Amino acid sequence: MKRLFVIYNPNSSQYIHVKSEILSQLTKIKGYLVGKYEIEKTSFEENVERIVKILKDGDFVIATGGDATAAITANAIIKSKKDVTLSVLPYGNYNDLARTLRTKTLSDALNTKTVKKLYPLSIKIDGKLWRYATCYVTIGMTAEAVEIFDQPKIRKGLQKGHKSSWRSYIQLSRWYFKNRHKKDYIPEFKLNGKLMHKKISDYAAMNGRSMARVMKGGEDYLHPTEFRSETERTISFPRLFILMTKSIFHRVPGSVTKADTLEFVKPSSVELQAEGEYKMFKDINKIEITKPESYIKVIQK
Repeated sequence: MKRLFVIYNPNSSQYIHVKSEILSQLTKIKGYLVGKYEIEKTSFEENVERIVKILKDGDFVIATGGDATAAITANAIIKSKKDVTLSVLPYGNYNDLARTLRTKTLSDALNTKTVKKLYPLSIKIDGKLWRYATCYVTIGMTAEAVEIFDQPKIRKGLQKGHKSSWRSYIQLSRWYFKNRHKKDYIPEFKLNGKLMHKKISDYAAMNGRSMARVMKGGEDYLHPTEFRSETERTISFPRLFILMTKSIFHRVPGSVTKADTLEFVKPSSVELQAEGEYKMFKDINKIEITKPESYIKVIQK
């Protein structure tokens, strides 16, 4: 009998709905040996390694939570090198991977007739793999802003069970107007050998259909080698307004690329964020973003 694992995060903003709509229904799923994995309060990497040890060829995994839960699960599947199929359900703030795959209900997630190959982004820091990103990665101010969601007071407010992301946008807006002029969010750097403007505050690589829910992308996740990337000075509110308008009503601006290399003029401290998971790297020289040969089998509606 095939195994099905439901991976969930009790810290996700919609966990109350995970319990009532998913976990309570597991005994009704037929044809699978069903198991559960609860994301633990350790690091991203430790959860990935624990899931890797569980997975076997032929497993079916459903990630139920926000983009962080989906990212942990996707990274574990790739690193396991096992033949595993992933489905994702939206129980977080933005749910970009679930929106990319258009899976909303448990019946959507279990529809194994619609399997596609998802080609993620690979992010390396000074030649060493940091992680894979299914939908996007950002560097700079937008990456640093994500840290506010780990503040206990804000996290508690997001966990009240409301299926809306307006609280997240309010918190991000407050952070932006308070912090946008505080520092240079990306130190002086070259992008693919070209020296960039000193006031560039953000870099983004886009792979999926959405970023932060409202910003539209495309279907680069289905392409084995290409994605889109863009740099911007979002510390300027007019430029941010133009960027958001284009992103919401058309798609996130950017140029098609097969690889981007950011090389810093001198060793620098830089914040990175991939689908809600962020990290500060200190004294680094180079960031490389490409697409690996690996792919993930996903359920897409």
